[in-house]
Amino acid sequence: MNKTVVLNVVGLSRSLLGEHTPFLSRWAASGKVVPIAPVLPAVTCTVQTTYLTGKLPNEHGIVANGWYFRDECEVKFWRQSNKLVQAPKVWDMARALDPSFTCANLFWWYNMYSSVDYAVTPRPMYPADGRKIPDIYTQPQEWRSPLQAELGQFPLFNFWGPNTSILSTQWIASCAKWVEERCHPTLTLIYLPHLDYCLQKFGPDDKRVTRDLQEIDAVCGDLIEYYENRGAQVIILSEYGITPVSQPVHLNRILRENGLLTVREELGRELLDPGASKAFVVADHQIAHVYVNDPFYIPKVRSLLEDTQGVTQVLGDDEKPAYGLNHSRSGELVAIAHADAWFTYYYWLDDNRAPDFARTVDIHRKPGYDPVELFVDPSIQLPKFKIGLKLLKKQLGFRYLMDVIPLDATLVRGSHGCVTTSPAQGPLFITRQTHLLEPESVAAADVCQLILRHIHG
Repeated sequence: MNKTVVLNVVGLSRSLLGEHTPFLSRWAASGKVVPIAPVLPAVTCTVQTTYLTGKLPNEHGIVANGWYFRDECEVKFWRQSNKLVQAPKVWDMARALDPSFTCANLFWWYNMYSSVDYAVTPRPMYPADGRKIPDIYTQPQEWRSPLQAELGQFPLFNFWGPNTSILSTQWIASCAKWVEERCHPTLTLIYLPHLDYCLQKFGPDDKRVTRDLQEIDAVCGDLIEYYENRGAQVIILSEYGITPVSQPVHLNRILRENGLLTVREELGRELLDPGASKAFVVADHQIAHVYVNDPFYIPKVRSLLEDTQGVTQVLGDDEKPAYGLNHSRSGELVAIAHADAWFTYYYWLDDNRAPDFARTVDIHRKPGYDPVELFVDPSIQLPKFKIGLKLLKKQLGFRYLMDVIPLDATLVRGSHGCVTTSPAQGPLFITRQTHLLEPESVAAADVCQLILRHIHG
């Protein structure tokens, strides 16, 4: 078997390789770079699961980053149990070929309770007093304390939210070395998310992403040299490319205005009530699963969506199989955005009635993905002072609400999810094992076999 390392550099595309990524550009030039034909939706959980299983969503079941759990009448995002994945993974396949094979999964999604040998992934603590404390899940469990004792507490608040920075990616890179020096896995999967943040905030063409490109280039350069010095083959790939957007689309508001979506009032705020709604949308970047509880309304909902500016296509039962989205977790309809548009989860018609979590970083309570969590509300005067006061309340043991996130979706300048028509702006696969990469492009479902070919030759 060949020792293999996969660096998942989120958001990296051929168009970003250049003067600001000198190491990656040189390394790529010494091997072969091919575009990956992305899966729909081109979002983290779906793409990673497709790479690791070699199956499309209709077989592995991960139809988005979150979906409507019909038996509970609840929308849930960012679940972590690997039991949700309904297909064998690459480490199962490799182990079947050689029982001595071992695998470390470092921060790829659905990393809890899997059959992988070694795992590290975020798992914050949520005490009853409302605090959110950074922490991790590890396999073996006894790694949890010594790993953070050596590397420091996992920088959760640099991993997502307005304070995102290279620190979380650097921590994951250091974690990878920590695992390597103790276990020497045959296959190591490493998630490096840094570019995801700046590209969604500013868009790929903004000069402000220059520093972020330089930072991820330095992390990748260090890891590649480290692993190649240990005799490993390195694969670099990305899940999707991020393209410029200028148009947020509020599909839930359209359904509500047409009497199809129901809300429940709590303490003067409005909560989406999926089980009581005739139809509602679970928005996830540039795609939206549209759940229609009463089939009678499917034609009406489809007509409304197709007439909405920013929607380029609506998939029904006849169209979903072509994209591998004919799965029970999918919506009755799936909306796809124009290349310069993206879908919000917003369902309220008056910002004063928005739920309290709308203005916070709360990835589990929101019934949809919210990239606006990357921003501090620009209308707040002295935002650092306000945040400091709230943190002081936290330290003193008082309850507090970190309500500093804006409700202005126009701030977001980059997105992904729909299938880009430009290979230069899409995901890529890079390897120095050029004899293993014969075609000029790779389907997302073929990545699994490519990893196995690197391992077993």
